[in-house]
Amino acid sequence: MPSESTPLIGYVLKMYPRFSETFVVTEILAREARGERLEIFALRPNDDTRFHAELARVQAPVRAVPVPRRLSSAWEGLRGAAREPELSAAVARHLPELLSADADDALQAIEVARQVHRRGITHLHAHFASTATTVARLAALLAGIPYSFTAHAKDIFHSSVDPVDLEQKLSDAAFAVTVSDFNLHHLQRTYRATAAVARVYNGLDLDRFPFVPRPARGGTLRLLAVGRLVEKKGFALLIDAVERLCGDGIDVTLDIVGDGELSAPLRSRAEASAASAAIRFLGPLPQGDVATHLREADVFVAPCLVGSDGNADGLPTVLLEAMATGIPCVSTAVTGIPEIIVDGRTGILCEPGDVDSLVDGLRRVTRADYPVRETTRQARALIEQRFDCRRQAQQLAELTAAAAAAQYREVA
Repeated sequence: MPSESTPLIGYVLKMYPRFSETFVVTEILAREARGERLEIFALRPNDDTRFHAELARVQAPVRAVPVPRRLSSAWEGLRGAAREPELSAAVARHLPELLSADADDALQAIEVARQVHRRGITHLHAHFASTATTVARLAALLAGIPYSFTAHAKDIFHSSVDPVDLEQKLSDAAFAVTVSDFNLHHLQRTYRATAAVARVYNGLDLDRFPFVPRPARGGTLRLLAVGRLVEKKGFALLIDAVERLCGDGIDVTLDIVGDGELSAPLRSRAEASAASAAIRFLGPLPQGDVATHLREADVFVAPCLVGSDGNADGLPTVLLEAMATGIPCVSTAVTGIPEIIVDGRTGILCEPGDVDSLVDGLRRVTRADYPVRETTRQARALIEQRFDCRRQAQQLAELTAAAAAAQYREVA
């Protein structure tokens, strides 16, 4: 059990909990299991009624940081800061920086800084290099403590990313981490980051994803795809590939788990295809149900691509989960995916956005000579070596401790 003398770390998240961000919960649980004390700041309300069972294990208190919707609320926030001499002096000192920020971000940062002082928080960590990191950076500036953030995918690849803003965040952070070597090289190459940037893979609680050897497949080829229904997931291409397989006489079904902005057009595409009877949309499901589908399917498919807006996946968590459980995996050479899918060794790797390549990959995995046993065991070994959440938590703890030591030297 952590003691009161254990440093207190504040997690700044745009929304918590978020149904699609299981990796955040896994990280928090792994850090708590190490004995770290955490508190969570949620910047936006969550009206989603869907929750994963693992949330019940999180011990960290969650503090909602409301966005002031009325002038009186904003004024009350400023008055509260003025009543605390150290914070009011910091606000005055950094007023130009606050005035240049979005008003909501600035006011929320002031409130987070107030809580930092009251709660004795020694470090702030944010997920995604966008809103949450903006608030964490300003709050850390006001509170005089270090901050860090994890960069994922959309927050560094999307066409809307402001490079000047991201470079400032990288420069000011005690450290930044990102989830793949591909991302790391992108940040180093694009921004020549002056902060320490490290690759820390998102981890899995491997006890929750036991390896189950696959029996010889017989009859229908059952494909499974899981993810938000957005362009970068490549599900439109997968629907076309299944139609091609059906046309070639292969007995195949496809279950798609997830929801998103492309739900209606993807459903229409499936209904209009010759494979309409073979494709089901199951909607968003909790992790336990996804695990059941992983056990029952024959092949997991992640046909990721780079979207027209520049957005791309980093390393899909569900692909890591699939590899851990022993299901053969087919994916594409996008961003960090080749770091885990080594073609012919841990899965099958296809060209992104290329339906012919995807069809060929799916045909390969159905052939009698495809080494299912060997590739799935090597996939599990890779996940155990690189993606154990305990390893991730240790790396984050070491980086945070180094930041605290550097802060102490500066003060001394």
